[in-house]
Amino acid sequence: MDKQGFTTGIVHGDRNAGVEHGGLRQPIHTSVQYGFERVEDLIGVFQGTKKGGYNYARQGTPTTAALERKLTMLEEGVGSICFSTGMAAITAVFLTLLRAGDHLVASRYVFGNTNSLFGTLRTLGVEVTTVDAGTRENVADAIRPNTRMVFVETIANPGTQIPDLLRIGELCRERGLAYVVDNTITSPALFKPKHVNASLVINSLTKTIAGHGAALGGAVTDTGLFDWSQYPNIADDYRRAGRTEQGLLQIRKKGLRDMGAALSSEQAHQIALGAETLALRVAKCSENALALAQYLERHEAIGQVFYPGLESHPQHGIAKSLFRSGSWLLSFELRDPANMLDVINALRLPVKATGLGDTRTLIIPVAPTIFFEAGAQTRKEMGISDGMIRLSAGIEEIEDLVADFEQALRLA
Repeated sequence: MDKQGFTTGIVHGDRNAGVEHGGLRQPIHTSVQYGFERVEDLIGVFQGTKKGGYNYARQGTPTTAALERKLTMLEEGVGSICFSTGMAAITAVFLTLLRAGDHLVASRYVFGNTNSLFGTLRTLGVEVTTVDAGTRENVADAIRPNTRMVFVETIANPGTQIPDLLRIGELCRERGLAYVVDNTITSPALFKPKHVNASLVINSLTKTIAGHGAALGGAVTDTGLFDWSQYPNIADDYRRAGRTEQGLLQIRKKGLRDMGAALSSEQAHQIALGAETLALRVAKCSENALALAQYLERHEAIGQVFYPGLESHPQHGIAKSLFRSGSWLLSFELRDPANMLDVINALRLPVKATGLGDTRTLIIPVAPTIFFEAGAQTRKEMGISDGMIRLSAGIEEIEDLVADFEQALRLA
């Protein structure tokens, strides 16, 4: 069959691959163990010589495999691995591909838990340098002889900073560095990191791809662009795989088999259902986010609005050239931060919650919650003021959202 469109491929992927009894979707396989008629086949699964077999659910099930095929198609990769959460996926990448004495260059503007993970890496002997990745030059200046990897997010949470994605990708290709891009905020519906030379793509499936606040999950996709045979930290046992397969094989064996961060079949099925409407939801959420950002930018009570779709955004040009739209994440500050809690409490539609990428609009004050543990100095370095408010735009009618903000901002 000819190459299908984005949503067509998701909706018909299972059926086209063949599902028993004419089912339209891969069923939920709850088995933990998988048996074989011949012990030679079981040995083949363990040794990697038998393709498509399963031995223990910690390393995958037919249901998680079906989701992995969808994600690989969406990210135009050569393979994917699903994990129990997005943080499990990021942790698996770092802990299976980096060793004590290695150096990681990362964007300064990252998810709070990822920033916390950098601290853990340092205790394990991995050097981590964080930089403003808005320019290739800043990343280049941080590279050392022992640098193995560069890590960025497509749009930073919560400040919406955007790295110099294309030129950093060119730099990593020139230097032979693994380029890891977290695509959670944009998702493959808005951006394909493979197009900027990413080696690995990370998605927190909980958010944009699943999209309903109903399932936890994470994934790593290999784009096939990186030659893992030249990467020094691949174990000898995994060198037998092809040069574009070695990294993913090591992540699966070490990240799933050894660390145990497996995605359940039930959660995989829920995520796959949510993914069917990914493009539709992202389009509506992005439309609402832009409209809200434009409304807030004009409001006299608002001091600053952070949204890539606004021409006032420092990286608006990059966003316009690379992304289909600005996604659902925006942040803003009141002119008088003392009124922040009153305004948030007065809002009726946005849910006061920590999640992101939901069908419902979610809102949270950043400094006293998700970045409280980071401390004042780190927040200052990341451009997070005490009065910053983060919003994840949902799919509600924009007229209802604007009317709600209009009444709440009277308290500002």
